[in-house]
Amino acid sequence: MSVSILHGNTFVVSDDRGDIEASPTEPDGLFAWDTRFLSRWVLTVDGQRLQALSTDDMQYFETRFFLVPETGTVYVDAKLSVIRRRTVTPSGFDEQLTLLNHADEAVELAVRLDVACDFADLFDVKNAQEKKGKLYTRLDGDRLVCGYERETYHRETIISSTVPAVMDDHGMSFFLHIAPHEQWTTDLHLAAAIVGPGGHPATLAKDRTKPDLEHDLEHWIRQAPRTECDWRPLADIYQRSLTDLAALRFSPLTSGGRSLPAAGLPWFMTMFGRDSIFTSLQALPFEPELAATTLKELGARQGTRIDDFRDEDPGRILHEMRYGESAAFEEQPHSPYFGNADATPLFVVLLDEYERWTGDTKLVKALEFQARAALDWIDQYADLMGNGYISYQRRNEETGLENQCWKDSWDSISYHDGRLPGFPRATCELQGYAYDAKVRGARLARTVWNDPALADRLEKSAADLKKRFNRDFWVAEGRYFAIAVESDGSQVDALSSNIGHLLWSGIVDNGKAKAIAGHLMSPQLFSGWGVRTLATDAQRFNPIGYHTGTVWPFDNSFIAWGLRRYGFKREAARIAAGILDAATYFEGRLPEAFGGYERDLTRYPVQYPTACSPQAWSTGAPLLFLRTMLGLEPLGEHLVVDPALPAGMGHLALLDIPGRWGQIDAFGRGRIDVGPGRRSRRQLGTEQGQESLSTGSA
Repeated sequence: MSVSILHGNTFVVSDDRGDIEASPTEPDGLFAWDTRFLSRWVLTVDGQRLQALSTDDMQYFETRFFLVPETGTVYVDAKLSVIRRRTVTPSGFDEQLTLLNHADEAVELAVRLDVACDFADLFDVKNAQEKKGKLYTRLDGDRLVCGYERETYHRETIISSTVPAVMDDHGMSFFLHIAPHEQWTTDLHLAAAIVGPGGHPATLAKDRTKPDLEHDLEHWIRQAPRTECDWRPLADIYQRSLTDLAALRFSPLTSGGRSLPAAGLPWFMTMFGRDSIFTSLQALPFEPELAATTLKELGARQGTRIDDFRDEDPGRILHEMRYGESAAFEEQPHSPYFGNADATPLFVVLLDEYERWTGDTKLVKALEFQARAALDWIDQYADLMGNGYISYQRRNEETGLENQCWKDSWDSISYHDGRLPGFPRATCELQGYAYDAKVRGARLARTVWNDPALADRLEKSAADLKKRFNRDFWVAEGRYFAIAVESDGSQVDALSSNIGHLLWSGIVDNGKAKAIAGHLMSPQLFSGWGVRTLATDAQRFNPIGYHTGTVWPFDNSFIAWGLRRYGFKREAARIAAGILDAATYFEGRLPEAFGGYERDLTRYPVQYPTACSPQAWSTGAPLLFLRTMLGLEPLGEHLVVDPALPAGMGHLALLDIPGRWGQIDAFGRGRIDVGPGRRSRRQLGTEQGQESLSTGSA
């Protein structure tokens, strides 16, 4: 079992003993700024490995390991126990090591920590690549220093102890005498450092003061709205979402300490345009400052030139920002990389939604140039086919992303019969985002930027796009929208969850919306837990395929929001109920994705083996479901509340919702029947048979 703690861009992954034994391809170790600064950290007592009794990882930034010497398959009362208390810091971690002698006699012990640092770039770990520079180790007084140097790229890990240790190139040893019923303790400190041109290391944390993370978390949760609900699991799910969102906060060096959402542990603890925007939208009624920082930081890094290596265009919003060795030496383009086709229109969507909630016209005025550039990108650079639609085709053929929509795996966009379309590809949801960006951009132009001519042009362009889209993407025989169109106008006719994003964007003609809602809730797409990414009758359907049949909580949260937009309250409530029910099986923490098996087949959501957890937009999904179920929509200086809750939820209140109105409370009572009623196995065992919110098949 792996145990993770994190703070911003720094995280530690170990086994349940607290030991780190990193392989070339597994993300175990101490990572900071996309580099593994510690790859081996193994504790032994008298040459023996330890056995885990329990692990206390209730805080995202701290964990405690309770250990005894290994005793084989049958436990024998141990006369010695060990506690490792580990706390992540902005530039590494601190570990308090305590040995307790429970015997009536004194003990003589040799305690050893084996240490190694491979300085693997996170992309090296993902791709099992070897290092090209020089590793070294040296003793610096009472510190063990491990380092890596490649030309001007120079990193070090500095390890020290409050109790003097016998140090060597491979670790440190302590030779102890512990009296009867006494204990021994030392505090170990690991710091990741960048070595400058003069050979002087500087820790990666901009602020050297150790933060009070517990107080920070308490403040974060205290400032968020409070919930009251008759369905008891919701309190745990909500608390977990807020806590994980706090854990995933990432402060770029240019942000002045303000945070935006990093995408997810372990691979994506950095700035992602699409992920940060979607998560900020989900969290806007709860933690609006995330949206403000996301907009500022993405705007500051907006594309300014044509750069094929980075797939950069003027006005384009970045896809991913990396800080490791491979980015420094341009072995991959993420410094930053711009290969997505959705973050740019979504930037405008978030800017408008943020202003609607907060009334912060100052930020909208400050980002006017960036927003106009993003709107220009839609028409000037994104129309690769010349047909008025956003489409994508990577210009960096070696290391660029092939699929540049949110379903970015290689086989995510396909025909019903399994064929893969050519490039450029214009996926349907991209057109919805473009439409929404133009409508929202027109509102900002008219009400904030004082440019009615731009507003008129954008509104006319949006209306034209909507008309053409409902003609060109509509699969008349199946009565749904194609997942994409090719350059010759061919409809890529797989039925997918993408159609739910079209409802959220508002691009769907009212006369077609009922058919779309019907498809989303059909047995082909709705599993009973949520909407699958691909319909079951598609040739490439796989219930555990990354984008070809799994259920993504984030995807479902925006689908439910879209259903509410078009008045499909029962359908939205049913999706919310299914995903929130699933969360109870994941201890309140929704993973990146889970299996798309029919709910009646397994009676519990099936784990997807490599899903990120926690992951930002999955963490944000319960927050958006709360907004959707309560029907929260800003209208001028007021907040509209129009609740539509699953019957099993009972009373629900969200108190002290922040916004331009000050703070408002919202209430609702579950009245929507989302199924015939069935008890969740987990709830039967742990909650005295409390009803689940939803039931299985459609």
